[in-house]
Amino acid sequence: MSLSVSEQRFKEEVLQSEIPVLVNFWAPWCGVCHLIHPQLTQFRREYGDLIKIVDVNADESLRLASTYRLATLPTLLLFDGDRIVERIEGFQGRESLRSQLLQMFEQYAGDRSLALPS
Repeated sequence: MSLSVSEQRFKEEVLQSEIPVLVNFWAPWCGVCHLIHPQLTQFRREYGDLIKIVDVNADESLRLASTYRLATLPTLLLFDGDRIVERIEGFQGRESLRSQLLQMFEQYAGDRSLALPS
């Protein structure tokens, strides 16, 4: 199950997290947002001990959407503390997203010396 984060809890859940956080900015009307949800759920099952994945409804969090300059939905931002270390936009399909997520996380995990599950 996804953790839905509001503007009020964003600082606590994302910026002050002890582990990296992948933020999925989405909207209810966004078809692609719904298509990538199963991939994010699978990624959460596989890497949930090493990374937190949260959802932010961009329609309900306009200040965050503006702060992080969202040009399109969905947009995925990987945070390490209050720093954005990766941004993913413009999805080509589920397999492309999975590949992008794995590449992003393997690179990030390697930089941080995290052990990925095999």
